[in-house]
Amino acid sequence: MGTMVDASKDIDWSFPGDKKITVVFVLGGPGSGKGTQCANIVKHFGFTHLSAGDLLRAEKKSGSKNGTMIQNMMKEGKIVPSEVTVKLLQKAMLESGNDKFLIDGFPRNEENRAAFENVTKIEPEFVLFFDCPEEEMEQRLLNRNQGRDDDNIETIRKRFKVFVESSLPVVEYYDSKGKVRKIDAAKPVDEVFKAVEVIFAPFNAEAV
Repeated sequence: MGTMVDASKDIDWSFPGDKKITVVFVLGGPGSGKGTQCANIVKHFGFTHLSAGDLLRAEKKSGSKNGTMIQNMMKEGKIVPSEVTVKLLQKAMLESGNDKFLIDGFPRNEENRAAFENVTKIEPEFVLFFDCPEEEMEQRLLNRNQGRDDDNIETIRKRFKVFVESSLPVVEYYDSKGKVRKIDAAKPVDEVFKAVEVIFAPFNAEAV
């Protein structure tokens, strides 16, 4: 197990102790509009948007030892160890030079959540949860991805099932701590952003 994160073993990716780091986890089912709203938050409130999936794909392409391991695991249909994903997020956070982050589509499950808090010693400010009925998300994905093989109805429903089974317990965990900000994501994009703006208003003074 120790060999998995050798690439980052000798580097101290911890944050300076006196720096307040603000992390917002962004969760919602496939097609709930997370990406669109994250782009708006970055533009208006000066956050850095990080996607765990994008970071894993970039690392996979990089040809590093970690990247090869990620590639092999994905090929075998295995889940990449949480610690590896968290280290990639932590590295991206430090390299960005920012102190406000939207982490999109993560934590995907309870194990991810625990690993993030253990490794980074950061608890999220809150979870931004895009709540959207399954029928609406299904419709959006089918309309948006006409002609894309991976978004047929069976695949979409599988993705919903995984989200409900793995990610909803994370939302519930933070909800029990009063840390979930739920958005009705079935509304039109502009209306959804109005609701988002209210939640992010406290960060407005520091916006870039």
